[in-house]
This record gives sequence, C-alpha cells and structure tokens, in this order.
Amino acid sequence: MTNRINSVARLMLLAMMSGPVGAALAAEPGLAGKRVFYVTRLNEVPGATERHRQIQQQGLAADRRVAAHLESMGLKVTFVDQTVSPSKAAGFDLVVLSSVVQSREMADTGFKDVPVPLLTWENDLMDSLRLTGRRKGVDYGEVEKEHYIRVINAPHPLAGGVPAGKTYVYPRDVMMGWGVPARAANVIATLPGDPDKAVVFGYEKGATMDYDFVAPARRAALFLDNDTFSQLSPDGVKLFDASVEWVVSGHGI
Repeated sequence: MTNRINSVARLMLLAMMSGPVGAALAAEPGLAGKRVFYVTRLNEVPGATERHRQIQQQGLAADRRVAAHLESMGLKVTFVDQTVSPSKAAGFDLVVLSSVVQSREMADTGFKDVPVPLLTWENDLMDSLRLTGRRKGVDYGEVEKEHYIRVINAPHPLAGGVPAGKTYVYPRDVMMGWGVPARAANVIATLPGDPDKAVVFGYEKGATMDYDFVAPARRAALFLDNDTFSQLSPDGVKLFDASVEWVVSGHGI
C-alpha cells in the first residue's frame, strides 16, 4: 500500500512541477543518494548509417527521460556506454541495462556476474543475463501489439500495490517484451492469456536462475521497449518504481 501511495503522489508532484525542487519533494527516502550505473548507447557505432544514428539519438533521448524519473526518486544516475567494462559497476547500488543497447554487441555479457542489483528491459539480453533460457521466441521475445498485462502476484513488493488481475500499462498497443524465467523467479505479471510469458519478474540474491546460474544480487526484468517509458499508465509507473525499489533494497543483503 505504501508503494502504491508513494507512486501516485510522485506522479501528481511531477505533473505539477519540474526541476530539482519537484524531484526532491517526490524522492523516495530509501533511495536517496543511491547510485545508478545506467548502461545505454552513448556512442555512435563506427560506420553507422544516418538512420542508425537517428535511432541511437532517439533511444538516448528516451533514456534521459528514464534517468530524470530515477533522479526524481532520489537516485543519482551515471550514464555509461555499452562498451564499458562490467567491473566499473563496482560501488554502485543499481545497474540498469537499457533496451537501447545493441544486444548483439553484448552477447554473453559479463554483467550477469556483477554483485550489484540489476534491472533490465532488454529482452534480447535475458538469455545472456541468465534471466531465461536461450531460445528466442520460446524462452524470451516480444509481442508487437499489446497494452494489457495480468498481475498474478499482487502481494509481492514488485507489484507496487497494483491489484491482481488485468490492467493496462499503456493507453494503446505498443511492443512489449516477455520472458519465461526459471522456477525460482518471483513472477509478478504475465501477458493476458499466456501465463508462461512473464512481463514483470525478479530473482532474489542467491536464487537459481536459468542454466543453474546463481544470482549474485537481485535481478529484475520489465516489459518496456526503447521509447515507451513516457507512455506508461499510472499502473505502469507503479510497476516500474516498485521494480527499482525492490532491486535496490536488496543491496547488501
């Protein structure tokens, strides 16, 4: 209930205000000063076409909106390029792997091993992170058009107070990522009518992930696409905020 009230209050405050004052008023006390290692695509790929450059810039702009929201929660965000060494995340409280990264450039990424809580919405990295198995379209993937999800584990903190049942997380159909996690995962929400395909889920530190990989810290995955964060419904924002809060709160446990 507290998460739900806090998310609603933050939405109202951010709608009325902008800048440091609004961010400070809306900040979550438990997150204040926590450091985020935000992995995106800062640099253009050598030889990129004009179209690819536009996509990269649009993705970076979307990530800056996510970062602004994280900062409104009291977090301190540091952007890094996808080529960064995972070891650089040491000392941070949260790693965010954005879907703006080029997943083929991060195959079998070392970020799976970092002992720092991690949140991602890049479904094409779910296998490399051991969140799911390796079969695209079977163990992980995306649906082209969807805006509803079904919450199946409302009591869990990852649900952010969103009640059980079907709810919309976008006002209209957009692309939505999904994964089929290992049995040890906490599955919070799935695609409607497809209970095996999770759209919000997480692993506790020490839980057995896919391929018998043991989670070195909390892990969570969401349904977002590159530029859909700004389209989230109030329930969608609650789920996002709850994922951040849950992952970070496990640091040091």
